[in-house]
Amino acid sequence: MLLLMQTIPRGTSLLLHSCCGPCSSRCLEALKDTFAVTVLYYNPNITDLAEYEKRKGEQIRFLRETGWADFLDCDYNPAEFFAAAKGLEGEREGGARCYACYKLRLEYTARTAAEHGFGWFCSTLSVSPHKNAAWLNEIGRSLAGQYGVKWLPNDFKKQNGYLRSVALAEEHHLYRQNYCGCIYSDWTKNPEGKK
Repeated sequence: MLLLMQTIPRGTSLLLHSCCGPCSSRCLEALKDTFAVTVLYYNPNITDLAEYEKRKGEQIRFLRETGWADFLDCDYNPAEFFAAAKGLEGEREGGARCYACYKLRLEYTARTAAEHGFGWFCSTLSVSPHKNAAWLNEIGRSLAGQYGVKWLPNDFKKQNGYLRSVALAEEHHLYRQNYCGCIYSDWTKNPEGKK
């Protein structure tokens, strides 16, 4: 990614799908000097409204504090996630349900990037050690071809990216959640669903 970024003109527009403020922190730090970044907060997988609003609020606060990116909000619509996850509810964490969720969020990002004239798109999801960067990049490349917007291949967890996101979250006093947001991965609310 770093070598590719050296070939990209400074100030090129990029739409960054973000799951939360802490995950976005390291990604934005890595992207902000090359791209004019807009954060897209599209997360229908966060199935509890209070949790969704809390994470969104923290994302907005982080962007206001740093000035590292603009913000593009989306309607809260968990029905989109439930439709994508239908039939996959019992899948293990990190399995087919997660792949469907990645695809849902990245497709929305690619489509939005195309509609708004962004040159590139990518996602913060790969900063998490629990997310499959190979799948994210596979989906991103496919959607780039479909929507005509360039995908920035990434694995933001590399080079201690995850640890840096933890440090930045602490520095900015950001709320750090302990699950992705979907009801199937929140074992405190769904302990019998854990595999």
